[in-house]
Amino acid sequence: MDGSSVTRTFPEPHQPATCFDERQRRPFAQATVTITQQGYIELRQRARYWEAQHARAKSQLEALKQEIILKDAKIKELQNRLFGRKSEKNTPLRSEKDNKANSPSPRHRGQQPGSRGHGRTDRANLPIVHEESDLPNEKKVCALCGLPYQRNAALDETSDLIEVKVRAHLRRLHRHAYTRHPNGHCENAPAILTAQPPARLIPRSDYDVSFWVEVILNKYRYAQPTHRYLQDLSDQGLPVSAGTVAGGLHALAPLFDPVLEALYCQQMSEPLFHNDETRWEVFVPIEGKVGTRWYLWVTRSDSVIFYCIDPSRSAAVPGAHFAGLQNDQIILIRDRYSAYKKLARLADNILLAFCWAHVRRDFLEAGRSLSELEPWALQRKERMGTLYHLNRLRLERWDPERPLKAQSAAFNQHHEALQQTLQLLHDEALQVVMPDTAKVENNVAGAREGAQLSTSAKTKQKHVYRSLLEHWPGLTLLVEHPEIPMDNNRAENAIRTPVNGRKNDYGSGSIWSAQLAATLFSILQTLGLWGINPRHWLTRYLKACAENGGKAPRRLEPFLPWSMNEDTRAVLRQPYASQAPPAPPLESVPIQNSS
Repeated sequence: MDGSSVTRTFPEPHQPATCFDERQRRPFAQATVTITQQGYIELRQRARYWEAQHARAKSQLEALKQEIILKDAKIKELQNRLFGRKSEKNTPLRSEKDNKANSPSPRHRGQQPGSRGHGRTDRANLPIVHEESDLPNEKKVCALCGLPYQRNAALDETSDLIEVKVRAHLRRLHRHAYTRHPNGHCENAPAILTAQPPARLIPRSDYDVSFWVEVILNKYRYAQPTHRYLQDLSDQGLPVSAGTVAGGLHALAPLFDPVLEALYCQQMSEPLFHNDETRWEVFVPIEGKVGTRWYLWVTRSDSVIFYCIDPSRSAAVPGAHFAGLQNDQIILIRDRYSAYKKLARLADNILLAFCWAHVRRDFLEAGRSLSELEPWALQRKERMGTLYHLNRLRLERWDPERPLKAQSAAFNQHHEALQQTLQLLHDEALQVVMPDTAKVENNVAGAREGAQLSTSAKTKQKHVYRSLLEHWPGLTLLVEHPEIPMDNNRAENAIRTPVNGRKNDYGSGSIWSAQLAATLFSILQTLGLWGINPRHWLTRYLKACAENGGKAPRRLEPFLPWSMNEDTRAVLRQPYASQAPPAPPLESVPIQNSS
């Protein structure tokens, strides 16, 4: 018999229904159902099948929920990178905000009462223009008796006003001419003698050195677009076309190539480098490249900051730069970009040291993306501060002239404390990335605390710690090499000025201008590294080029910071003494009739 049968009692047809006693009536839940064995087996199979399907659906739904949480956290992190405040100036975590709000600092902003001030700013190098200010003659007589006041120089007063007067002007040189004496009969002597014409930086160009110094500094040091500076000149009565500036810079570009080569040779003799890169737009189509995005690479050492612009972001760019190394082994400090990891694998003489500021950023971004990780992120942020503090105490007692094992007892004390703090962080990372089952079996400390987190939070934690363990050898390289800084801030600071320029002028319009930008960035930033006034150096260098017929000087030693003597370096560190010509009085300015 297929199917099922139900045994129930019904009245006979055409018979009146029998009245049942309600107390003797069987409940519906206790009604007997009779089915076959085959039907029973089929029902059980169907029930188990749908139970398994339900469990699978619940598991998939939970996995999708966790994936959505991780996706939302990643979107939040990327939005914070794109639209948030840059570098380490990101918005603090909510718990951090609450702590600051609940415990206001007793320290007021600004200079504290009773603290030692810096005094008035020294302006000894500023030229002084003396002016006399006197009373009108009618006010020098007493209004009551009519007797004149007597002059008393001992009671004179002085008032100082700081003014900046920069005015474009035409410098006209009147060169005296001399003819031969009437009684002279020297046939080989010239008939007319005149003074030498002024040395020109660009042949047949009316623009002197000071003009090109202003153009270069405004564009490559102060990050001001060229058209804004030209607009300023036009307001001063000197209209200059953009083509004139572009053509002049193109002609001046070869003058700086010998200096750039000297910078490169000097840098390749050093052992420690900081590297970074950023995008740079070059609006020139080239074969094999889609788009206009190029990259500006910076390599900073103790004495040189070197830039290069390349259409690629591959490991070939730093590989070509470090091909001229003169040391058997160097240390390269940078972030975790894979191109440098490949470079270190290919070159045995390059050791990579990674940036702890990026590790700190990983913890903070994890806390921002998932609220349940905020307390954990804030604790690790405090630990990062402890690492920086211990390393600073260690460096204060470090003697670079002595080997690591021969340092003082005070150095060894902070050195061991730094190692212990690093080891605790390493052990913690190993515990987190360990599978949960292994944590329970091994009775790992913190397993109960980690079990309280959601799956997405655990995944985020493991991702941060796996990255930490992956880069651990490069992060701890500073233990055996105290000269290594804990972060790559030096390279990031060096690239800020070009980034500001990129925001203002969007990049370069040709390949030669991009290469000139990298060259001038290298020269100007290196001068700043040595404390040399770039205006002073540029003026002196371009004048030497003009005196050499528009070519680079034959001797570069007087212009290289590391090879010039100390007296020259001290002079170039001073402000460039320049003074604008006096403005004519208003009465002498002719007024043209517009008609």
